[in-house]
Amino acid sequence: MGNFGIWVLTICLIFQSGYGFYLPGSYPLKHVVGNYLSVKVNSLTSIDTEMPFSYYSLPFCNPVEGVKDSAENLGELLMGDRIENSPYRFKMHTNETEIFLCQTNKLSSDDFKLLTKRIDEMYQVNLILDNLPAIRYTRKEGFMLRWTGYPIGVKIKDGYYVFNHLKFKVLVHKYEETNVARVMGTGDAVEGFPSVGNKGSDVPGYMVVGFEVVPCSVVHNGDLVKNLKMYEKYPSPIKCEPTTVSMPIKEGEPIVFTYEVTFEESDIKWPSRWDAYLKMEGAKVHWFSILNSLMVITFLAGIVLVIFLRTVRRDLTRYEELDKEAQAMVNEELSGWKLVVGDVFRAPSNPALLCIMVGDGVQILGMAIVTILFAALGFMSPASRGTLITGMLFSYMILGIAAGYVAVRLWRTIGFGDHKGWVSVAWKAACFFPGIAFFILTILNFLLWGSRSTGAIPFSLFVILLLLWFCISVPLTLVGGYFGAKAPHIEYPVRTNQIPREIPAQKYPSWLLVLGAGTLPFGTLFIELFFIMSSIWMGRVYYVFGFLFIVLVLLVVVCAEVSLVLTYMHLCVEDWKWWWKSFFASGSVAIYIFLYSINYLIFDLKSLSGPVSATLYLGYSLFMVLTIMFATGTVCTQKMAH
Repeated sequence: MGNFGIWVLTICLIFQSGYGFYLPGSYPLKHVVGNYLSVKVNSLTSIDTEMPFSYYSLPFCNPVEGVKDSAENLGELLMGDRIENSPYRFKMHTNETEIFLCQTNKLSSDDFKLLTKRIDEMYQVNLILDNLPAIRYTRKEGFMLRWTGYPIGVKIKDGYYVFNHLKFKVLVHKYEETNVARVMGTGDAVEGFPSVGNKGSDVPGYMVVGFEVVPCSVVHNGDLVKNLKMYEKYPSPIKCEPTTVSMPIKEGEPIVFTYEVTFEESDIKWPSRWDAYLKMEGAKVHWFSILNSLMVITFLAGIVLVIFLRTVRRDLTRYEELDKEAQAMVNEELSGWKLVVGDVFRAPSNPALLCIMVGDGVQILGMAIVTILFAALGFMSPASRGTLITGMLFSYMILGIAAGYVAVRLWRTIGFGDHKGWVSVAWKAACFFPGIAFFILTILNFLLWGSRSTGAIPFSLFVILLLLWFCISVPLTLVGGYFGAKAPHIEYPVRTNQIPREIPAQKYPSWLLVLGAGTLPFGTLFIELFFIMSSIWMGRVYYVFGFLFIVLVLLVVVCAEVSLVLTYMHLCVEDWKWWWKSFFASGSVAIYIFLYSINYLIFDLKSLSGPVSATLYLGYSLFMVLTIMFATGTVCTQKMAH
């Protein structure tokens, strides 16, 4: 029955990853014709610097009611999202043209330099309508390309041009359900409540299912807008030609902003409105990645089966049945791993550190499994910004109980059941990896603070994270350590000799084999790694969590098999110091991921400019590979300890 459930879950995940089904993060909203729709703005982003900045850090038009922050969750703040209101507003199903927005003040020297700098750095404006990001279509060499957001401007030769006129297209679908939600209020700041089928529900309404933008650079006559107020009609026709630019940026001169909007009824229904952002490309590549991993697993499984089920278990049982005198006689005829059977479970060097790293690795691996599984089942859809990071953070804190339990129980197992020092081990497990994370992220945060980027974590959020750490994660880790101290330790199947056996000289360094072992786990995930890196650094949406969950399961299996085979090879040459080598056998995959990150920086992020951006990239990459090292290393050590 258990195997049947696993197969059902696997089929569901494959179906999920192939068809992009997700559980929406919000209900459909009914907008009556003529109701106001407010556009929001997110942080300015660039793949050239990877540092987000506030939209209103540049000389754009401010809303009449003033700039107001939207309520953001923990994940959005950590990702650098700063969602604010904007002056752009539409009337549902009402086409409007030549709408005057504002005329900025004359550009000062600082404003001019900052605006041209952001254009050089390829910054994009990110607009949001009814929780949908603005999407832009361009054609290149016969292919239609999709982009989220639009560039601030463009540089042609020595001149800078700003996109000061926006042509919006809002795709709407006629509201069909009468028992989901009605909208009261205006724009995105709405209150949805269940409709009870009264007469008000018969009023025709529409749902927003698409939001497209075409940026244009248009020269406006400043004299014509002197007496115009926001949202009044511009006195002369505006011709929007996206292929040409004509509004240069000049110091000491103002910029006039205008826009137009058209509504178009669409066959797209509410559950499918994110399909334009989530169209899966390279599905065959994902399948190839999984098949490649399965071949590696099958090969390693055959080796493990032969070694352990036929050879080791049989010989170990026979050896234990002999008395000491018989063992001494047999030892003269033994060779290979059988000579170190009395030393194989001798305590490693720095046992406390090993237990702490294994405990933290269990916590990280558990967090990854829980988060990816929930994302694959659709509970963390792209419509709910920041939920993925928030879910990861809270699952990590809750799983502190697992970290404490595993670290202390392994500590007692290595110490042959001794309870002494378990509190210290549990406390260090609660602080070791989070301490490394806070150290790295604090240094990177100072760089973001110095650049005045919205990607910098606010001081208040730092305090909140510290409180969550010490008030939730640390106590749960200590509770887990208490249960680990009370649980029976793992009994070794063989006795350990009092005098350690001398390890003979090796033909080649044993660590060389350990480092090489990381290539097999890396081969399992390197294809999926490209899509993940593109999502993080190129602004692409990653949502095929079904594939990712399957790859994660395959990675765990490969790590366990690699460690078993490698440990057996070391024991065959009478090297009984296997604990740390087992941890780093698959943990060494982190080295190859870091090398891949450098390769990605050189060949895929060619436009990344400035030492600050490169330092941020390498810093975040270092944090990522350390996390992966803990997670993959713990798989092997736990497997071997059992």
